Amino acid sequence: MLNFTKKQCIFAAINRALLIMKIKFYSILYIALLLTASCSGEKESGSDDKNPDERVSSSSNKAEVSVMTLEPRMFSYDIVSNGKVTAGAYADMNFASSDAVIDNILVKNGQRVAKGQTLATLDRFSLDNELTKATAAVERAQLELADALIGQGYDPDNLKAVPDEIMRLARLRSGLTQAEADLAKVQRSVAEATMKAPFDGVVANLFQKTGNRQSSSEPFCRIISTSGMEVDFPVLESELSLIKVGDLVECSPYTSDKSYSGRVSEINPVVDKDGMVKVRATISGNDGLYDGMNVRVNVKRNVERALVIPKSALVLRSGGRKVVFTHSDGKAIWNYVNTSLENMNEYVVTDGLEEGMEVIVGGNINLSHEAPVKVIKD
Repeated sequence: MLNFTKKQCIFAAINRALLIMKIKFYSILYIALLLTASCSGEKESGSDDKNPDERVSSSSNKAEVSVMTLEPRMFSYDIVSNGKVTAGAYADMNFASSDAVIDNILVKNGQRVAKGQTLATLDRFSLDNELTKATAAVERAQLELADALIGQGYDPDNLKAVPDEIMRLARLRSGLTQAEADLAKVQRSVAEATMKAPFDGVVANLFQKTGNRQSSSEPFCRIISTSGMEVDFPVLESELSLIKVGDLVECSPYTSDKSYSGRVSEINPVVDKDGMVKVRATISGNDGLYDGMNVRVNVKRNVERALVIPKSALVLRSGGRKVVFTHSDGKAIWNYVNTSLENMNEYVVTDGLEEGMEVIVGGNINLSHEAPVKVIKD
């Protein structure tokens, strides 16, 4: 019994020692956790209210970035639309007489013509006959007039000496006034039997054939002026305030990469049911443009002294907020910004940045607030 009791005492002593060691271990662990929580709390209490994405990077590696100095400068923005080319001036050509046969056609569709150039002629047999008759009628009337003046004692070779009223009555009695009017009409018809271009242009819609009479339902042809083409295109109602008469316009046909320049000439002050406004521009250097052609239209306008950043400088963070990083004392500084106009490559900043700041334009994708950075040259 005695030996068994000694063993129990030994085991009990060992258990007490182990228990004391466990208590000490857990006490030390508990104190360590308290100290850790206290340090963490002090760090959190000293942090700012920025988004978690903005917190200072703990990495000691410096990110390499490229920067630009923000200065006010000219900004050019584009408004893109689809338009249709129309002729600045055109004329639908017709012969005065629809009974005469077309004798000769001297041009074809797409041909360039100069002002006064002959386009086509009519068969003039009947017209020449009428011209001969009208000329003879005038001559007979002149003889009648001379006889009437001689009968009243006046010299027909000195018409200035004949009083105006006597001359008027003599012309009426002789039929000279009517004969001269008929002759002028026939001469006009003869002249109109030769169709001439009213201005420099291009021939279009010519479908008539030699030997046929001109169709009464359609013009003989159309002459489209080459002095200037126009482009009609719509813009959104919300973009109307951004367009002014005189703004630079560039248009390109869908069939080629060639570009044509022009200026906004008029803005129709009516908004249609689709919320669109019609704008017209006059195009210069229009060789290669055709009436009715569909084109891409870019309206370009310049804004003086704008704070402009490249699109690579702007990044989006949580909530879709626009952020631009600037460089200061070797650190990347987080800046919320607002933008207004934009073009293919740039934004105009209206709030959040100031003139003279060094804007980070490259290497900014993974930056955080106050992250250490190293500026490199492009």
